[in-house]
Amino acid sequence: MEILPYYQKEVVCLHCKNKFKSTKIRSKFIKLETHDTDFQPIYQNKEINPLLYNVFVCEHCGFSFTNDFTKYFAPSVKDAIKENITKQWTSRSYGGERTIQEGITAYKLGILCASLKKEKFVSIAGLALRVAWLYRILGQQDEEKRFLEIARDRYIDSYSREDYSGTQMSEIRVLYMIAELSRRVGARDLATRYFSMILEKQSSSVEPSLIEMAKERWQEMRT
Repeated sequence: MEILPYYQKEVVCLHCKNKFKSTKIRSKFIKLETHDTDFQPIYQNKEINPLLYNVFVCEHCGFSFTNDFTKYFAPSVKDAIKENITKQWTSRSYGGERTIQEGITAYKLGILCASLKKEKFVSIAGLALRVAWLYRILGQQDEEKRFLEIARDRYIDSYSREDYSGTQMSEIRVLYMIAELSRRVGARDLATRYFSMILEKQSSSVEPSLIEMAKERWQEMRT
């Protein structure tokens, strides 16, 4: 029997506690070719993109979340989600194979939910960055730039509040993302400032590959 790349996973909504199905991709079908300079993964098979399935969209209440979301809801947050999302929600499923546009919509819902729920800035930055990557695939440069700027600004918030601590993002990686996204959107002065901050920390860094990437981008800007 042929094994398909996609399978259905049962998910319990963090908000309404109802169950729904969401599509995932079997790991054996995910083959990474390379990364772009802002860590966008480039896959060997362009037809199968795991990025499209990171966000779970509850078909019952519209709450959209990833594995990075915390389970805790402040009482006021529940009310805000009901008012801003559930009341406007028309029941529909994102449980099948997604188009890039459906992937973008799922991420935008995720950003809204993360903002209402007051998730970490570093998590919101990651969601916005992935929207930018999907727009890059579509060749929609204005929208790509808009979401790169949103991601960059949330990484700045994360850095200033150190809310990346306890996550997979290190200080150097957050600095690199601020610098690289600034470079990509043409904010040269900001990019220069943050690349400089990385190079000042190179002697104490345990991430030599990131230091090298920062040096390469720095050289590109100066030539």
